[in-house]
Amino acid sequence: MKGIKTLHVLGAVVLSFSLLVGCGGNAGSTNVTNQAGGSQFADPDLNIAVFQGGYGREYWDTIAEDFMKDYPGTKINITASPKIAELIRPKIVAGNPPDLMYIAGSDNTPLLDGLVKDHALLDLTDVFASTPKGETKPLKDKIILGALESRAMAPYGDGNVYAAPFNFGVMGLWYNKTLFEQKGIKVPKTWDELLALNTTAQQNNRALFTYQGLYPGYLEEMIVPSIYSVSKQKGLTDFFDYNLTFWTSDTFRQVWGVLEQIATEDNGLMKGTVALNHTQAQTEFMQGHAMFIPNGTWFEDEMKDAPREEGFEFGFLGVPAFKEGDPVTAMTSVEQIVIPAKAKNPELAKAFLTYLYSDKSVKLNAEKSKGIIAVKGAPELVKNYISDTTYNVYKTVDSGIVAINGSFKSVAKGSKYNPSEEVYNPISSLMNKQMTLDEYSAQMTKLYTELNQELMNNTP
Repeated sequence: MKGIKTLHVLGAVVLSFSLLVGCGGNAGSTNVTNQAGGSQFADPDLNIAVFQGGYGREYWDTIAEDFMKDYPGTKINITASPKIAELIRPKIVAGNPPDLMYIAGSDNTPLLDGLVKDHALLDLTDVFASTPKGETKPLKDKIILGALESRAMAPYGDGNVYAAPFNFGVMGLWYNKTLFEQKGIKVPKTWDELLALNTTAQQNNRALFTYQGLYPGYLEEMIVPSIYSVSKQKGLTDFFDYNLTFWTSDTFRQVWGVLEQIATEDNGLMKGTVALNHTQAQTEFMQGHAMFIPNGTWFEDEMKDAPREEGFEFGFLGVPAFKEGDPVTAMTSVEQIVIPAKAKNPELAKAFLTYLYSDKSVKLNAEKSKGIIAVKGAPELVKNYISDTTYNVYKTVDSGIVAINGSFKSVAKGSKYNPSEEVYNPISSLMNKQMTLDEYSAQMTKLYTELNQELMNNTP
């Protein structure tokens, strides 16, 4: 279920710990010599903190051993736990943080949000501008399109990178690949093409669309990329930064207008959708009662035992564009790796971070954890370790689909609002025709006004 998956960076309440003041350079260890077979560092010990969730820790143990072999004399000490934030928070507050941290999981990410808010992370721009040993292009050229530019990695809007992308998930619209191939149905690349398939859906005894009705947050997977499709980064910034004008903009009208059309058009929304939970809606889709549904790369595994129509095969189309010729998009959730500004050994941490993007590391990660690191070419590198469906989804991103992600701006400390819930939950009323677009717009304008007022009152 989306609500408990570990791959998620779209924000909620932020906890600020007023820790690690300052974000400038660190005069700690430096690389002092280079020798054949590895590098020697002034401080050879690296302390890393790792979230141990569904991916386990075997990858981290193995990649650490590999690094120590390739960099003789270094020693990597790993602290791993599902509750990693609880373990390392006292050290962070005391000004003695780990040198590198892989933070994920809903219980842990508030710690990372607090570090961002306190400007307590090391600037990693130079890491991605440098060319790894044995390669010919800077590291940034290896990262999937859109990842380094996202708020998750470049949180201050100045173009500088403070978090490194790691495992990523892909989200968008899904369809029955077998049905489309057998019936000669063209996979839509624009919203006009998708909406025009309603007649085809009727002819094949299904509704055009369904979603996980009790969890309308799933709709973000088509909303966020669609905002980008209409107005690029400006639209996303207005949406995520509580700009009141967003709710009267053409971007809002176009994106939420698609939802309104699906809700109001005959056969657009599968009957009963709003009352279904995630597995019920997904089962209905797989049994052939709807043509499209939003979901992510966990879809196949989550529903591996669910009943389905004969010959059903997962197909992923991403999110259609609004204008013909514009690229198809997909929403991504990207885990983050960071180096604290007060890390004792930042140079060794940077070397290890760069090592994580090597082809060897990408393949090892897929083999040991089934995770996909956010680098171009990853699908081919890891093909032997993932299912055909998973391969095909990631291949679409690797083949030109533009990856989109973002997060709501931090709310005021002690805020009563969770922006994601406040924005997405009322869509249920829109989809069951109990609310108009104008009423939804008014409710959201009021919400953004109050969020901005809270932030203003919370300013020191």
